[in-house]
Amino acid sequence: TIEELGLKGLTSRFISGHLETARALLDLADEGHCELGVLPQGTVTYLAEAQGRGEDSILSEVGVGTFMDPRVGSGSQVVPGKGEQFVTAEGDKLRYRMPKVTTACVIATGADSEGNIYMKDAVIYAETREAARAARKNGGAAIVTVARIVPKDEDNIFLRADEVDAIVVNPKNEMMISILQNKPWLWLTPSAKGNLSNITRRVQAFNKVLKMDPERGDVERMLSRQAAGIFADVSHPGAHCIVGYGLPQEVGRQIELAGLGKNVTFLLETGVYGGVPAPGIFFGMAFNPERLMSSAEMFHFCEDNLDTTILGTLQVDSEGNVNVSRKAPGVKNYIGPGGFMNLVTSAKNIIFVGAMNARSKIAIENGEVKLIEPGIHKYVEKVDEITFSAKEALRLKKNVYYVTPLCAFRLTEKGLELCQVAPGVDIERDIIANSGARINLPEDGKVKVIDSAIVTGKGFALDWRN
Repeated sequence: TIEELGLKGLTSRFISGHLETARALLDLADEGHCELGVLPQGTVTYLAEAQGRGEDSILSEVGVGTFMDPRVGSGSQVVPGKGEQFVTAEGDKLRYRMPKVTTACVIATGADSEGNIYMKDAVIYAETREAARAARKNGGAAIVTVARIVPKDEDNIFLRADEVDAIVVNPKNEMMISILQNKPWLWLTPSAKGNLSNITRRVQAFNKVLKMDPERGDVERMLSRQAAGIFADVSHPGAHCIVGYGLPQEVGRQIELAGLGKNVTFLLETGVYGGVPAPGIFFGMAFNPERLMSSAEMFHFCEDNLDTTILGTLQVDSEGNVNVSRKAPGVKNYIGPGGFMNLVTSAKNIIFVGAMNARSKIAIENGEVKLIEPGIHKYVEKVDEITFSAKEALRLKKNVYYVTPLCAFRLTEKGLELCQVAPGVDIERDIIANSGARINLPEDGKVKVIDSAIVTGKGFALDWRN
């Protein structure tokens, strides 16, 4: 993993969409030995793709009005004013670039004796092809590590031998942590179909041991059903949907349980099309996927076809802006946007899901929601960093919802407007008094009360509104 490169004197600059899990590199940067840069993940894949064509920059709407926009925030600099700036404003768009890729170290499942590369039984393609081609175009080296040597199969070559400089054969290559490519779990690949119930039980047991996916309680399940209900209201049969990591994954599961899954195609930014998104340590993969494509190809597909995305939040403010990239001050607490900015730019409908207050205590009693301790505000007057721009979303006429255990809001020109409230919750006492963000009520003063089946799960089922 990237962690092995987090050594003083080895890595002087690290640029990524998602930095949170690269702890060694964050420590190195915190000590002043490594420069950090951040770019939207989809944009990174586009830049690699562009370098493979001989281009050094791209022009994009992604990130306009957010911290990535130098007119608003620090751009690609994780520490404002430190390091090279890779984003400039150009009219109503942003121009992105990154250093030339001169070495690509990528993974595949097999190579033939001529040096052609294959992806049979892979679970994702990610940026393998784009990275290799960028390195070659820039006069550098493409190095591929594979698990085995296979017979030549002209129809299924992923990278041709003349696109590769070196091949390393490692029979212990992993398709993911602890699962060998030479012993693949085929139900994570398009080549086989597995029993979803059996797969789910096996994966849940795996995640429970590793503690990568927290146990969901009654409140989280209610919150997920509520978000699934809004999804059924704003989306439609045949829709394409992407769910983010964490609670959004549970929303996807509730969509499946409620009977809508057969009419929804789930996508993953890693390039997975179809199937059921996998949780915890398996995030980025899917059970029984229909097909795979590269990350860049998936982000391109989303530009025209992404109907709804369901994502988490760290902070929401009075205007409806969302922060998911900066958890707290200091380099060690930096997360990055991942593919978040690309997804909210592409999606027609955006559903944010998360707690209204951190460390709050909420209970469900007799079909009602009770706020016991309000906790610390996550809905604030102004977010620490704008990862989602409400102003841009309004300009692009997107449908945006914010779902919490107490209530739900929708984005309007006035900011956050209360549109749903859980039974047992008092609007003034539990919501307005415990929000650091300004809350607007509908003009007629009527707020829909959430159905008891959503609160308890008894008789919970969904149907399409559109």
